Amino acid sequence: MNTADLGLPVDVPSTALFTDQYELTMLQAALKAGTGDRRSVFEVFTRRLPEGRRYGVVAGTGRVLDAVENFRFDAGVLGFLRERDIVDETTLAWLAGYRFTGDIWGYPEGEVYFPGSPILRVEGSFAECVLLETVILSILNHDSAIAAAASRMSSAAGDRPLIEMGARRTHELAAVAASRAAYVGGFATTSDLAAGFRYGIPTVGTSAHAFTLLHDNERDAFRAQVDSLGRGTTLLVDTYDVTEAVRMAVEVAGPELGAVRIDSGDLLLVAHRVRQQLDDLGATETKIVVTSDLDEYAIASLAAAPVDAYGVGTQLVTGSGHPTASMVYKLVARAHSAEPGAPLEPVAKKSLGAKSSMGGRKWAARREDAYGVAEAEVIGTGAVPAALAGHQLQVELVKGGEVLAREPLDAVRDRHTAARARLPLSATQLSRGEAVIPTEYV
Repeated sequence: MNTADLGLPVDVPSTALFTDQYELTMLQAALKAGTGDRRSVFEVFTRRLPEGRRYGVVAGTGRVLDAVENFRFDAGVLGFLRERDIVDETTLAWLAGYRFTGDIWGYPEGEVYFPGSPILRVEGSFAECVLLETVILSILNHDSAIAAAASRMSSAAGDRPLIEMGARRTHELAAVAASRAAYVGGFATTSDLAAGFRYGIPTVGTSAHAFTLLHDNERDAFRAQVDSLGRGTTLLVDTYDVTEAVRMAVEVAGPELGAVRIDSGDLLLVAHRVRQQLDDLGATETKIVVTSDLDEYAIASLAAAPVDAYGVGTQLVTGSGHPTASMVYKLVARAHSAEPGAPLEPVAKKSLGAKSSMGGRKWAARREDAYGVAEAEVIGTGAVPAALAGHQLQVELVKGGEVLAREPLDAVRDRHTAARARLPLSATQLSRGEAVIPTEYV
């Protein structure tokens, strides 16, 4: 069974109001002016990576496809718009029949991106494309930020698994999306059951300090947990005294104890001491899991510690200091008229500072060296050079309003691992730096 097909009780029946009001007022004005039917091309890109980051991660594409399919103006939504007098009756009648019938191309989910990369391209009439701006950016900006943080953390962790446990640090629905994005970026499991239900992500979890405090003493708490969950469970050992707790944990569960979790203190020092104690007690196979406000830097600092897994919450679901990918959705080409077959003309915003954009429908390819390592992100608007034809990045996601590119989340996760592996080695450095490869325009 594909659990992603089940949906969640918290899913909304329509994504149509996940938008800003000015999308609808632009629509009304364009319909009245007769320009709403002009064929248009919008692109999603970012002008820069978050400060110090060397690459970005495309995440949320699967959720975008769901959102586009569910962008429907039902009677309740139309009634709300009418009651608030947001748009006129002509526009409401148009919205009642809204279905996206255009095409969407984009970087496949899990791929990496750089400044200027045309991550998503949406083509259709101006009217049907402009409405999707807010919901697309909402999803891609959030999920890509989380996935980028997750990717940095998984790179720092190496072969040690990462547990996503940030549900209590963000909005309840954002937590589900964050779990999905973290899995794309390399996390192995999540504590969030809604994410497990919706996306099939493996879930884990045992007990918190409250469970220990509930009992008259630590031994009773450990015994209750082992009796319920078995000797392979993970016991939390830092409620009181860590050394005494580890001794008691092995005494209660035996050397078959699955793992101990450390959630406070000097994790580097405590992990070494706990490993030595576990080995001395004969629990040589018992794992050590560390939590406690970890980020990629803390994970990297524990590389030499005898740690077997990391649990990450707050820093992950807030993008480790960069909660948005700063992507924008810009009109880059439009037809001169609504006549069928009218040619597209490049358009672009011209402004002072760094907020200008480049017009024209763009292709993107990644040039590689003789060893298959990326050396440049090449972006153009004309014919694709023959040497780059086999290295194009965009794939067709939606054609004529029909979704073409749904795929298992594990395939997306594997794609990201492979894409990151083809970047220069400096991509995984945690020190601040520029994009690991340059963006070239041709």
